[in-house]
Amino acid sequence: MATTPIRFGTDGWRGRIAEDYTFSAVRRCAHGFARYLQGLAGASGPVVVGYDKRFASEHFAAAAAEVLAGNGLQVLLTDGPTPTPAIAFSVVDQHARGALNITASHNPAWDNGFKVRDLHGGAIDPDGLTRIESGIPETDAEVPRLPLADGIRQGSITTFDPAPAYTRQLEKLVDLGPIRERGLMVVVDSMWGNGAGWFARLLSGGSTRVIEIHRERNPIFPEMNRPEPIPPNIDVGLRTVTEHGADALLVTDGDADRVGFGDERGQFVDQLRVFALLAFYLLEVRGERGPIVKTLSTTSMLDKLGALYQVPVVETGVGFKYVAPKFLEVNALIGGEESGGYAFRGHVPERDGILSGLFLLDLMVRLKSRPSELIRLLFDRVGPHFYDRVDSPLPPDQRAAFEDRIRAASPAQIGGLAVLEIQRKDGTKFLLEDGGWLLIRFSGTEPLVRVYCETTAAERVQPILQDGLRLVGVR
Repeated sequence: MATTPIRFGTDGWRGRIAEDYTFSAVRRCAHGFARYLQGLAGASGPVVVGYDKRFASEHFAAAAAEVLAGNGLQVLLTDGPTPTPAIAFSVVDQHARGALNITASHNPAWDNGFKVRDLHGGAIDPDGLTRIESGIPETDAEVPRLPLADGIRQGSITTFDPAPAYTRQLEKLVDLGPIRERGLMVVVDSMWGNGAGWFARLLSGGSTRVIEIHRERNPIFPEMNRPEPIPPNIDVGLRTVTEHGADALLVTDGDADRVGFGDERGQFVDQLRVFALLAFYLLEVRGERGPIVKTLSTTSMLDKLGALYQVPVVETGVGFKYVAPKFLEVNALIGGEESGGYAFRGHVPERDGILSGLFLLDLMVRLKSRPSELIRLLFDRVGPHFYDRVDSPLPPDQRAAFEDRIRAASPAQIGGLAVLEIQRKDGTKFLLEDGGWLLIRFSGTEPLVRVYCETTAAERVQPILQDGLRLVGVR
């Protein structure tokens, strides 16, 4: 029986459960990853395997662990659903050679995924992903497997709890005492995912109160379209803020590597503003210095902060498979992307939604300001910026035609603004006369086209987006 080739996108491989995401496919992927790890010069140590709370994730993780052990590798299997950043940190803490993570992150409920990480706990670069793909067999008929029970009995597979070491790492990176004692009321939406319980545990013991919603395991993700920390998925959380008179909303996505933020009025603070706030926090409040690494799909406010604080800003393609290697190369202070994932110096080169949330609370405490006041302070430094994104589904068999259409596009104006430059680095980005931009990019993990824009006036956002959709041909 012919099988569909497995291709790694922006962040690993994802597929629809029981259609292309099957136990056979996961075993094939695990074998390709094992062959890749065994081919790395000087590689040693175990492989960390973790998983999220999606349907059957623990069973897919067990199947992957069996294959890794069958290939002669030592496996450290997490003892329960674990945040992606905790899995990444475990690679460093356990002196592992890499990690395999069964998660589809923010995808819809019917998907699951297969993420891989290097010996630093960061995303593997595009060349490495190509090598993994080349080692994936067409079937699992010859894939070696060591049954889980046998692997545990023989010591080839060991279950472990990554939480204590990860907790100690967080406590090194941020002083939790002042946050605990500030008396904040924080709503936390765990989106039925791996971030459940973390903020409540970390901030317990003081006068700060955490109200947590969507903390149970429910792989159909009720009250949201998907566990992605943007509206309308976080609307229940935003309402909960206003109902309780809370100070802020923190949201972690399905695997807790991304953060969402809401202010005291129940208004969403978009991911670009959050990235800028985190950079401002590190540069201004903590007085740190170092390069900023950002994807081309995120905010120009970072360029302005870079100029203001005299630090370099480095732009990459979309995805942490580009961000993580550059982050390590330049010893970045912060690295991130438009989707709400941010990495920090002194930690692993991986997105961390939990640490990001703690930094945001620390910023509030240190400046004695609520989220809306922080935004005003940021805009005092860099000027107002407004952002939005539209995701439009595409028939997979027509994607190439849509891509050709965008490659040929050369408009003189978008949203009534002159187009100053067109960049085609990763997607197509139109730089506009007001300092804003429009980006059209086809998703690397789903059959979608994403149309993004950032501009300096709120009333320009929708005209720019609508012109972008017309350029694609979906309006």
